[in-house]
Amino acid sequence: MSFQHMICDKYWAVKEFDQVELQDIRLNQRCQELAATLSRQPSAPINQACEEWSDTKASYRFFDNDNVTPIRILTPHHQCTVERMQKHEWVLAVQDTTFFNYTHHPHTQGLGEIGNKKQNQRGFGMHTTLAMTPAGVPLGLLTQAFFTRPIGEPAHKPKELRKLPIEEKESYRWLEAFEQTLKLAPSGVQVLTVCDREADIYEMFVLAQEEQASLLIRASKDRRLAEQEVDKLRPKVEREPIAGYLTVHITGNQKQETRKAKVSVRYVQVQLDPPWRPEGKKLPPVTMHAVLVREDSPPDNVDDPIEWLLLINLPVDDFEDAVQVIEWYCCRWQ
Repeated sequence: MSFQHMICDKYWAVKEFDQVELQDIRLNQRCQELAATLSRQPSAPINQACEEWSDTKASYRFFDNDNVTPIRILTPHHQCTVERMQKHEWVLAVQDTTFFNYTHHPHTQGLGEIGNKKQNQRGFGMHTTLAMTPAGVPLGLLTQAFFTRPIGEPAHKPKELRKLPIEEKESYRWLEAFEQTLKLAPSGVQVLTVCDREADIYEMFVLAQEEQASLLIRASKDRRLAEQEVDKLRPKVEREPIAGYLTVHITGNQKQETRKAKVSVRYVQVQLDPPWRPEGKKLPPVTMHAVLVREDSPPDNVDDPIEWLLLINLPVDDFEDAVQVIEWYCCRWQ
């Protein structure tokens, strides 16, 4: 790495963490130095990212200090993220969960179960909200929370889950991140929260409606509709004519290669019927726009053709609006 790049890294770290407060000026300076060091090799462990053994030991001492907490490190970054957001008319707040597998590090303390019971894996989860422009340029983190699942606790069956209040479910983290995003969102900026199927929680739709906040979610449930003509969401959308066709870029993973897919697009406005809740809380009906994205003629070598049912509380009046919704959802792969 050139000397000029090192100066740029240092300048970025000083600017980003200028307001960090770790109760000690030496810790504040170490935070800036570490940010510059780790940003040069973000996927490397600390002992590889640090050039000298003395720097490695100093890094471990830094993270072992009780005054160094995630919230104190993230607070100045959140402030800088909000400042960057203010320069844009539209910002996407993309939520997602990552699981860290520490099964092969048995001496690590504080781990919980990850994966299914048969895998017997240990680790923890991290739920993040990343702010980005509609073009996919990252602006910074808005929220980040860590969680562990108790070891040995029996898995809840669907009927048991339905009886639990939303606050006692693991999926509540999506609502919490949504609420934090709304608190941080700067005035004058249109912030659209984008989530995948796990966030298909009725309380998410209600919160968006009550706060007049923009929300885009990929549906996982065929929800009931508050309509007499068609009582379920998916049949309602499928009855609509195809509005047009679109080619989408599909990012590769362990199950599929990177490819392009030709999909059909349908859209319609729907009114969702509120589900029953065990605590007796009566939820209001919610109006959303549904966009069905379907790969009608997938290639022979594709086992899992594209089919997304997207729900958004912004107007979808024509094919161009529906395409915009799809493009926003595709930014999740950032």
